[in-house]
Amino acid sequence: MTSPTRAALRPADGLTAVLVPGGQYGPAAPLLMYAGDAAGQRGAAVRRVWWDEPDRPLSLTAAERGPWVIPQVTKVLDEVAGDVLLIGKSLGSYASALAAERGLPAVWLTPVLTNDWVVDALRRSTEPFLLVGGTADDLWDPGLARELTPYVLEVPEADHGMYVPGRLAASAAVLGQVATAVEDFLDEVVLPGPAAGG
Repeated sequence: MTSPTRAALRPADGLTAVLVPGGQYGPAAPLLMYAGDAAGQRGAAVRRVWWDEPDRPLSLTAAERGPWVIPQVTKVLDEVAGDVLLIGKSLGSYASALAAERGLPAVWLTPVLTNDWVVDALRRSTEPFLLVGGTADDLWDPGLARELTPYVLEVPEADHGMYVPGRLAASAAVLGQVATAVEDFLDEVVLPGPAAGG
């Protein structure tokens, strides 16, 4: 199966993809970069959230993470006009509360499925979301992921950084799998239309 060409895709005019980083994984790092590129190639604008205090996530308790993330993401969302797609990595999945409150579709890369804040927000979400994780990630819960959404990419043996054992080429291939899953989610769920289907 080949990917649709850019000309065949329904353009995401008026859509902004907001990239929310992890605790030690910035919005320009590969997983987020490729996910943002997938939206950008479909005509979406891309905005990146940069933490006000980049070293602070290392000292946050579980109870402090959501209240620390929400105002920083809210600030960016309030500057965006039109439709929004949230794309977050790990700590960024605490912004799932905003996706639930504002009715936003989302992509959550290695979400913190062991935290009630994140899980409760995902349960409240009314728009579709994609969950991406690996079986070697202690913060991933395969059964819960599939209970929360039909849109799941689970990579065997991938850790929290989506690295798998062996040579780096294998982990680079995982990056490709994630990019394809995001593209498919955009084409089939977020931006469905006659043009995307052929």
